[in-house]
This record gives sequence, structure tokens and C-alpha cells, in this order.
Amino acid sequence: MSYPSVVRVFATTQSPDFDNPWQSLSPSSSTGSGVIIGPGRVLTGAHVVANATFLQVQKGANPDKMVARVEAICHDADLALLSVDDARLMTGVTPRGIGEIPALRDRVSVVGYPVGGEEISITEGVVSRIEVQRYSHSQRRLLAVTVDAAINSGNSGGPVFKDGKIIGVAFQTLSGAENIGELVPASIIRWFLSGVDSGRVPSIPGIGITTQNLENPFLRARLGIAPGESGVLVISVEYGGSAWGVLREGDALLSIAGHPIANNGSIRYLDRIRTSYTVLLGDAYVGDSIDVTVLREGARQTLTLTLQPVVHLVPPKRYDYVPQHFIYGGLVFQSLSRDFLGTWSKWRYRAPPELVNYYFSGVRTLRRNDVVILTQVLADEINVGYQHLHSEAVVSVNGEPTTGLTDFVAQLKAAAGAVELRMSSNGLIVLDADAVREANARILERYRIPLTP
Repeated sequence: MSYPSVVRVFATTQSPDFDNPWQSLSPSSSTGSGVIIGPGRVLTGAHVVANATFLQVQKGANPDKMVARVEAICHDADLALLSVDDARLMTGVTPRGIGEIPALRDRVSVVGYPVGGEEISITEGVVSRIEVQRYSHSQRRLLAVTVDAAINSGNSGGPVFKDGKIIGVAFQTLSGAENIGELVPASIIRWFLSGVDSGRVPSIPGIGITTQNLENPFLRARLGIAPGESGVLVISVEYGGSAWGVLREGDALLSIAGHPIANNGSIRYLDRIRTSYTVLLGDAYVGDSIDVTVLREGARQTLTLTLQPVVHLVPPKRYDYVPQHFIYGGLVFQSLSRDFLGTWSKWRYRAPPELVNYYFSGVRTLRRNDVVILTQVLADEINVGYQHLHSEAVVSVNGEPTTGLTDFVAQLKAAAGAVELRMSSNGLIVLDADAVREANARILERYRIPLTP
């Protein structure tokens, strides 16, 4: 079988520099795969085109490349839709339709342009697993299909076919295993395309809670869960998330959208797949409503959540994003993010433990929306003696706690006289607000940092 609808994607990308957030890293080039799904439309992976400054696609039968642009992108689900105005894209191509989620043991074909050659590559595999997996691009836990077929660099973003229809988009290889690849399933592809056509926000919502399984019978009894019932325990609620103001710490979450939740946090999805209850979020859009049943202080309640985007105290990796920062007297401040942690090689072990702990265990609250950190000190006479306090969190400004970067910047801009910054190591930075205002332009010029309005 031939696959004229499968194309090669050429991307020039430029990522932000989180060490020096006023500039970008050098441009780089990469390739991936995609599939034509309609006139002038190419479906591919979000990671293939993330932070792209220039895109082209190439059909296997034509050596000429065609300019493309991103029409829509969903980093959560690792999917992107490209637009190509060149009429040659559709020559000799009949777009394939989107199929259904395959069954275990179904044979599928992974098609794309992996590195190591110029021609199209077709590998066959068998579906070995269908369950919620962590997407490496976004760190979201969403439904994925696992196949025993290799997905190599360049192959990613390409289609996976069964019976002539697209049943997945290749997006990652299972770490530590050979010839095991994972696909974004047809259900999420259909969600993405339908959302694009209807103008919905291209973001998979989150519930905004952390839960604990209730497999221990004594814990269930303590919560008053009757024999035959099951669920999970809500142990934290993220400020600004879907559950904020609706669910509470200590609630036992028994069901979601009519699906009973097992004590291990799973539900039966599509009446054939047992996996995490979060799988339902891949079918929903921001703004949708979803009913949940909870046991609260012995009383059973049905509550409604209005689904919101995912919020975290420390954001995961972000793409197509310009990092926000603030320079005050040569001190460079920004919000802690997974991107900043990634500036350390093997960051889980080498980044400051305090910051790593915020990423894995921190919860967004009304009093702390994000973690403001001092990332570096641009040496100047005004900040002598403070160089060792970099890569720490700011606790307060003049004794007042700061809720996040926006609040922090407002506090500094409004400050007069002595400004005291208390750091997480209990270190103290004292600056004179008037002296800082005089020094800012000098420092920015010295370090060749563009002046901002």
C-alpha cells in the first residue's frame, strides 16, 4: 500500500533562554512527519513544530518543499495542525479519515520519515496496551496506545494506520524498552480537530486536585465508605483549578461523569479499557461541566465542576512562550518553572533541592500562585555581596509575603526608601529604591540587555 498523504516536516525552531530570559537560544533545525487530512491541512505532533520560526513540508514524490504555518496546536495532547497554501500539496492525494481506537492485538502500520534515510518508512506492529500514559512533551497523563513498533527521531508526528484509516499519531518511544512506541489515539485526534473547527480552546482541562488511592480497608472505614463502594481521597485542591471552591481536602471522590472510581483510581472507559479516571478529561473542553459524587463528612453529594485549564504552582515545560522576568538593581527575577529547572544538566539531582521539591510537591494556593526566584545577579556596585543568593525563592518584600511574580513586581515598583527582600535561605537583601531606579539603565546597558518600556 502506498501512502502519498504522508509528508515530511522541516522545522526551524528557536527556544527561549531561561538562564538569560531577555534573549533566545540559537536557532536549530529538525525534521518530523505528518499526514494530509484535508485540503491544505497537515496533522503532526506538537513537539515537531514547538517554538517554530519557519516550517516546510515535503511530499515523498516531490523534492520541492512547501511553506507551512501552524493553524492550531495543543501541547497537552502533542498535536498540531498545519496549513499549507500551495496547491501542489493535494496533487495525487486522497486524505485518509480518522478511525477508532484499536483493540489489543490489532495490527497497525507506523508510517513516516525516520532519520537515516530520505525515503518513507513503513513498520508494522501490534497493539499491546491501551491506557493512560505520561506524555513526555507536556507531562500530562492522557490516553495512549502502545505498539511494538519502533518510533525513531523523524518518525514522530507521523500517522499510524489500520484498515486504511488514521488511528493514531506517533509521539514517543517508551523509555528503557526496545521497539515499543506510543500513539496519540484517534479519540484525542478527533477531539483536537473538532475543537479547532468549532473554535474551542486547544487545551485539555484538568480537575486541579491531588488524590490518594483508597486500597486500605481501614482508611476506607475511617472515611465512612460503605462496603461495596470505592473511590479516592482528595488530599489537595489547586487554587484557580476546576475543583477550587467545590471540592475540599478530605473528600472521598466516588465517581466522575457517572463512572464509579475504583480504589486504585481507575474507571472502566468505553466499557472495555480500565485506566485512570483522568482519561475522561481527554474528551472534554475548557468550559465544559462535569458531575462528581463525593462523600463529605459522611454525607453523599453530587457536585458540578466547570472545567478549567491545568494550573500548577510550578508550570511544566511550556512552548511558544516568552519567559516573563523582572530586573531590579541587577537582580534577575522570574517565576520558577520546569523550563528553568531544565537549565541544570540532570536537573532532578543537580538543581537546588528546594526548587525541585516545589516542582514535584508544591500546591498552588490563594496565598501563593507561583514561586518567585532570584535566578542570577548582574554584578554592580549596588548589589555587592548578594551574588551567593541566586537560585533561591523570594519569601517577602518589606515583610509582606508575595503571592507571585505579578504581585512581586507591583510591590517593588511601588516601594520607596529601603527595600528588604527576605530569601528562602533566610538571607536578607536590602536595596535603596531611588538608587535602584538610577542604576537600572546603567546595568542594562553594561550587560547589553534591551531596554523595555
